[in-house]
Amino acid sequence: MSHVYIIGLGMIRFNKYPDGNVRQMAAEATDLALEDAGLEKKDLQAAYFSNSFWGMFANQHSIRGQVVMRAMGVDQIPVVNVENACAGASTALHLAWQSVKAGACDVALALGSEKITHPNKALSLGAYATAMDVENFEAQMKQMEEISKSLKVDIPADQTPPGEGRSIFMDAYAMGARWHMDRFGTTQKQLALICAKNHWHGSLNPLAQYQEDMSAEAVLADKPVAYPLTRSMCAPVGDGAAAAIICSEDYMKKRSAPRPIRIRASVLGSGMDRDLDGKDIGERLVKRAYDAAGMGPQDICLAELHDATAYGELHQTEAMGFCPLGEGGPYAESGATRLGGKQPVNTSGGLECRGHPIGASGLAQIVEIGQQLRGEAGKRQVTGARIGLAENGGGNIGLEEAAMCIHILEKM
Repeated sequence: MSHVYIIGLGMIRFNKYPDGNVRQMAAEATDLALEDAGLEKKDLQAAYFSNSFWGMFANQHSIRGQVVMRAMGVDQIPVVNVENACAGASTALHLAWQSVKAGACDVALALGSEKITHPNKALSLGAYATAMDVENFEAQMKQMEEISKSLKVDIPADQTPPGEGRSIFMDAYAMGARWHMDRFGTTQKQLALICAKNHWHGSLNPLAQYQEDMSAEAVLADKPVAYPLTRSMCAPVGDGAAAAIICSEDYMKKRSAPRPIRIRASVLGSGMDRDLDGKDIGERLVKRAYDAAGMGPQDICLAELHDATAYGELHQTEAMGFCPLGEGGPYAESGATRLGGKQPVNTSGGLECRGHPIGASGLAQIVEIGQQLRGEAGKRQVTGARIGLAENGGGNIGLEEAAMCIHILEKM
């Protein structure tokens, strides 16, 4: 069976754009991807558009992708609207990959655009809770509270109640971090080292929302959010767009695409009910991805992992098999995940520093991996980068992500 390739990448800097809008940002990212691929809008045969909050903030529901594409002057082609919480953009790429792989089209656009900043800050932060089971929200909060009470980790008395002035997901991540601390002896300092590493990477990335280097000491001294997380350890609210153009092998050869990237594996799955000691969704899905790619964790040169908080990165380094369960803290402490280390993680700065506009984040990971594999990452270039992995989780049901995509990409 023929392979599928990425031939165009585009992304605007993630940031806060008070005067920006979903259409305009989407058009900018698409134009960059088309220019990168050497294509025109008329060459696109299908589009998959990811967005989560446009309906809540501006009442644009149902046909978001068609509205965006028509504003760009693209109509008549099939447009699929994708809403899969934080995993929406990687899901868009997965669906585009499926379409090309099946022979339904030869070239497709995967696009994510999201505007989350809003004059009403409570509206922005409250929107994140819709990525949980709303009808059973109270039951989920009670489950988190009961788990927290069972842990032998002291929470400072100055902590604010869950969800107060922050996304409820920060409380979910904080609970997971405390469980890891209780179970494996992970320390807050190890989380701070992960965060400081990502701030260093982000300082080298002109597309990152945060571009300021921070020490681990500064991270620990930052404003508390939900113990053990400080503000620096948490992804910021922001806006942005990212895009990828993929095509069939025949189309890639016909167009003589100069810098193609092969998609070795594209896997999408959903979460399940389990306890904290059960096998994680990431562990289950990455096995499928490694099997599809014919490789293992030792073959991955670099990775972009879903780090809505520093604990997210620690957890996913274990789930992806980069280190054994329970050793994510010492693994980060060893320097393995830094530029120049054994297996650099989140060279873009990750969600913590590159930013996290929900519907675009998954494709921003793909842009970073693509630039690295092409040798175009500048000061943050990973030497000899040949195989990259992107893991993107979305939403939460019970104790794990509601959706997750994993992609493995290969330099050609």
